[in-house]
Amino acid sequence: MHSIKLAAALLCASLAVPALAQNAKPAIPAAPAKTLGAAAPSKGFTPPGQSANTAIDAIAVIVNDEVITQRELKERVATIVARMQQQKVALPDAGELRKQVLERMIVERAQLQLAKEMGVRVDDNMLDRAIARIAEQQKMTVQQLRNQMEKEGTTFASFREEIREEIVMQRLREYEVDNKINIAEAEVDSFVAAEKAMASEQFELNIAQIMVRIPENAAPDVIAQRQKRAEEVLRQLRTGADFAKMAATYSDASDALQGGAVGWRPASALPPLFADALTKLKPGQNTALIKSAAGFHILKLVDKRSMADAAAQETVQQTHARHILLKVTPTMSAADAKRKLLELKERLDNKAAKFEELARLFSNDSTASKGGDLGWLYPGDTVPEFEQAMNGLKLGQVSDPVESSFGYHLIEVLERKSDDVSKEKQRAAARNALRERKLVEAVEDWQRQVRDRAYVEFRDESLK
Repeated sequence: MHSIKLAAALLCASLAVPALAQNAKPAIPAAPAKTLGAAAPSKGFTPPGQSANTAIDAIAVIVNDEVITQRELKERVATIVARMQQQKVALPDAGELRKQVLERMIVERAQLQLAKEMGVRVDDNMLDRAIARIAEQQKMTVQQLRNQMEKEGTTFASFREEIREEIVMQRLREYEVDNKINIAEAEVDSFVAAEKAMASEQFELNIAQIMVRIPENAAPDVIAQRQKRAEEVLRQLRTGADFAKMAATYSDASDALQGGAVGWRPASALPPLFADALTKLKPGQNTALIKSAAGFHILKLVDKRSMADAAAQETVQQTHARHILLKVTPTMSAADAKRKLLELKERLDNKAAKFEELARLFSNDSTASKGGDLGWLYPGDTVPEFEQAMNGLKLGQVSDPVESSFGYHLIEVLERKSDDVSKEKQRAAARNALRERKLVEAVEDWQRQVRDRAYVEFRDESLK
């Protein structure tokens, strides 16, 4: 069961979830929320009281206009405990664990509500393809995957909704954060120069983290309280406390219930604040307290390994492509987007319009002003669905509508070439590393804002 859930998490991670800030755990399905009102709360919102219709079981917390019940919380805790035991992560105090799990549920619920407001949807066809990829990763058929899930006590319907929610939250993060990250060429130049100047060998680091979050616009006394909490965690670690147990007990990061495990990351892809502290450590050691805009961090260097530069003379195929992207929005359904793109493709096939003209008129992408031109693409530069469709096209051929996490595309391949990519690939790697650095902080900050702006009322005071 764990390996299947891990594959699901990796599938969603392939949609560009950043290091440290990524939601490394698979979402655990919660029971459907009982809505308390149709409208989202605004400033001055007064929560409605309980009624006979909504009090199906005790309410643990209200998140905007939905509730999380004690039953949902109990079920989620049971699932988390089973997984932590399987992973041999030391369990925290039962009360602290309930608070940790509930906080994750609040963050998930707030994100899913925002996604709903913004019209982010995952239809059954996209979900079926995602599950087929999970089964393929596990070397199973979909039916075998279903049999395995049900044998281990998880209904296939619950698993499908779990993956749907993961994809929805990932698409929301892409729209809200990923697509707004810009890397200037001057930044790439500086990064490449700094890498060349480094005489030491490059390493990948296996790290874990404990993060004590600072709320958005926190007052000085609140920041002081959060710092005191982080310092107490550090004190206990220095007197021999288990890092994984402390992370599961105190960390506000999304990987807390995995013992804070982040996994392997190139040192160059980490924020300099973190990389500088980690490179001074030996495996098994922890950093001192590190303060960022998101909160207070304690990082553990689990292990490190050399990154051999075997790609210096690598030759790969590059593809010069362009596209027209239609995003699914409240005013543009998936069916409407596909229908519109089919109309545009027919015009292209009949030579009634030029691709670049249609891209400028209709594409929802930042490349619209350039006629949809994406430039030269290396393997891995685009999402898997886009790359697979692009690689199957002949020169000058226009694809049928292709669905990806960004929306629906028409793709045309203009040129292909094989190239010694030593210099170009170095710049591409630099650009990706810089992007990951920015995403770490940007995603943490965005998640904090979503959580802090949600109306949250605890009905069970012991859960605060």
